[in-house]
Amino acid sequence: MREPIVADSTSLIALERIDALTVLPAMFEPVLIPPEVEHEFGAAYPWLKVEVPTNQALVSSLKLLLGDGEAAAIALASQHRLPIILDDRQARTVARQLGLRVIGTVGCALKAKQAGVVAAVKPLIEKLEEQGFYLSPALKTESLRLAGE
Repeated sequence: MREPIVADSTSLIALERIDALTVLPAMFEPVLIPPEVEHEFGAAYPWLKVEVPTNQALVSSLKLLLGDGEAAAIALASQHRLPIILDDRQARTVARQLGLRVIGTVGCALKAKQAGVVAAVKPLIEKLEEQGFYLSPALKTESLRLAGE
């Protein structure tokens, strides 16, 4: 059974650029996004479920620290107590402070390999870097170690 998750636009854009966006619906259901993320991402897929966060006060507060999409996505994840896909360091910190489980784009690639959705993580990491997605050397090394590559 696939688990529900909330996604931020950065992960959607990154996975789309490397032709790996299909890993999300293969592993997660539903993939929830707020309207702000839908706008930032600029594409619609039937497996992306757009939902407005109900706690607009939380969204407004988070916007003091984060971008609109990140703030709304964190509020939506908090509302449903769901894990969230985030890559921005500050957004990840805020989400964890709210008690949310955070996974990044590279974490999605690892999870996809573990689930047999992709054969290897290294080509995805290389494509992400080619697209300008920054990965610290430590994250890259640890990800490949965890993937057994």
